[in-house]
Amino acid sequence: MKKISHTNRRGFIKSTAIITSATLGLSLLPNISNAHPLPADERDNVIGPREGFAPQIGTLLSMMTWMRTAILRPVKDMTVEQLDYVHDKNSNSIGAMLLHLAATERFYQIHTFEGKKWGNWSEQDKQRFDTAMNLGENGRKTLKGNTLDFYLSALKEVRDNTIKEFKNRDDKWLLSVDESWFWGPTNNYCKWFHVCEHESNHNGQIKYIKSRLPGAKPGND
Repeated sequence: MKKISHTNRRGFIKSTAIITSATLGLSLLPNISNAHPLPADERDNVIGPREGFAPQIGTLLSMMTWMRTAILRPVKDMTVEQLDYVHDKNSNSIGAMLLHLAATERFYQIHTFEGKKWGNWSEQDKQRFDTAMNLGENGRKTLKGNTLDFYLSALKEVRDNTIKEFKNRDDKWLLSVDESWFWGPTNNYCKWFHVCEHESNHNGQIKYIKSRLPGAKPGND
């Protein structure tokens, strides 16, 4: 039988002690898979999980809700004339842009919730939202004469449907990847974050047009 030297014995004991300590330390760490989810916080300026939604979906919804508030603030109490104002031949009216936001969200609902290919819309959705989605000259000619309540109602109707659908889905759905999307592999999280980012983009345009309205006064927008 081979004899173990004092040096080797000390090394063996030291190695065993390290492994034992490491194993014990790992056993004391919280089990992440069983960890309690982060608590929901419903306050407007707290981005994070929301009650009744999967954690990532709730966080996304909190961002979308915050952005929607930012969109609605500058258009408060606008008249039909102000909503219809077109600054130049290439501009869109504020009213048209509001309906454009509702159209964009509706089409992403059809695509991601119903699993339909982009552009495969029902005749009802086409008639209601196609012009607003594409804007341009046709939008300048036809998207006018509506009160602010008309646009706010469309935005709320579409958002209420998004909220209802979000409640029925989990984070696995949100993170699932579409390998054939226009931009390259894209998950539902990115598609819906784009809906939020899209509103941010038009928020800047709305504020610009508002500052050019006849009789507009310098503001903090």
